Amino acid sequence: MLSRIADLFLYTSLYTACCAMGLCMATERLIIGCPPPIVSKLHLLVFGSTLLVYNTPRVIRRPNTGNPLKQQYRQWHSFLFLAGFVMAVVGIWGQPPVLQLASFTLSIFAFAYFLPLLPFENKKRLRDFGWLKIIVLAGVWTTATSVLPILYWQKDISSYPIEILIRLMFIFTLCVIFDIRDIRADITNNINTLPNKVGLRNSYLLINFTLLVFVALCILQYFRYPSVTRLVGALITAVITRGIVTYLRRHPSEKAYLALADGVMIIYAALVLLG
Repeated sequence: MLSRIADLFLYTSLYTACCAMGLCMATERLIIGCPPPIVSKLHLLVFGSTLLVYNTPRVIRRPNTGNPLKQQYRQWHSFLFLAGFVMAVVGIWGQPPVLQLASFTLSIFAFAYFLPLLPFENKKRLRDFGWLKIIVLAGVWTTATSVLPILYWQKDISSYPIEILIRLMFIFTLCVIFDIRDIRADITNNINTLPNKVGLRNSYLLINFTLLVFVALCILQYFRYPSVTRLVGALITAVITRGIVTYLRRHPSEKAYLALADGVMIIYAALVLLG
């Protein structure tokens, strides 16, 4: 029973939406100086948009294609697609124009990442272009979970450049991890992603490097916005992330990647918010 609930949570992107909302709240903690309220129009927007975008390709995909485990949740995909659309509309309604514009721009890139919206004859998606795959995904997640909260609270983006860079390094690290997971499928589909270009060994070295940059930026941020809780939370997250990389290298499975690699986002958010 618990396994079925966990599968439902993972394969319908509810878990991913919680990760996005958690990172969003972690940024808000820095901006406003205290944990933000759980229910807000910003959180509806981020949570709902994540459900909408991630469930869209699963709704339009033919029932007899894809992972059978995922296909059994097809009705849930449809329900959460609609629920995400409603939440996103409610969340974006009445927001400042600059936030609405940023959200609209993000939605274009997000949908073009999953769906063949590019004006090419072969109908490719952004994720079908190796380098664009990681750049777009890291950019969208970074913007949604760090820039949107800054705009929502009507703060100056120039006051939080380090926070944005920290989020970029963190998300980029996770993107490399997932590109390693997809390396065989990407080779089959002629998608020349970063791990395919530089090799597995160098990909793991890159993960180590980006985690070090993440830690260095967190230390630098501490001198601008002193918060022992935030700094310690970031350091613990970096250590846990490196441990998860080692575990996934030895015990790769789709469920492990979803639960653990995505899970470090929730760990980071919890350490920052509850510390």
